[in-house]
Amino acid sequence: MLSSVFLTATNHLLSQAGWARARLQAHAGQTARLSVQPLGDIDFCIAADGYLAEWSAAQAPDVSLHLLVGELPRLLVNGLETAMRHVRIEGNAEFAEALGFVFRHLRWDAEEDLARLFGDIAAHRLVEGGKQLMDQGRRSAQRAGGTLAEYLTEEAPLLVSRHALPEHAQALIALRDDLARLDKRLQRLESRRRR
Repeated sequence: MLSSVFLTATNHLLSQAGWARARLQAHAGQTARLSVQPLGDIDFCIAADGYLAEWSAAQAPDVSLHLLVGELPRLLVNGLETAMRHVRIEGNAEFAEALGFVFRHLRWDAEEDLARLFGDIAAHRLVEGGKQLMDQGRRSAQRAGGTLAEYLTEEAPLLVSRHALPEHAQALIALRDDLARLDKRLQRLESRRRR
């Protein structure tokens, strides 16, 4: 299931990006494995037309891409380019570079897909409205985070502010040293009492 979802989604993106298909056509017939741990592996090969096709892993793939499932939220929020920075790639260097480049720069043209359903003008307005909504949400989250941080450092000091951190660190070091000296004194008193 994961494999078919990945192949369908990626091939849809490739259908909107002729440059990406052209870059992958040079590697037609080569195989790759995307390992998303702990979900499993997705095996695919490059078809002659530059799209991805299913591949049965009878032998080792030409390229292996390793991604932790914890990186998937970063992929959804920041796009493929950011997530690809955290992918470990092994195998044929030229093919790996081509896959990495395509995955880093592949973008979904939402406006094109929405235009098929609603028309060009409505699609443009929907995409622009979505961008504005995302920007407002991002700004609101940043303001809320700043407000929460200020509250936790100033109003109800559960956290240490950056300005107070060096002083707090010095106080912790002094406390650690005092505790070490007290521990040594207690050990000396205990040894005297035993004699």
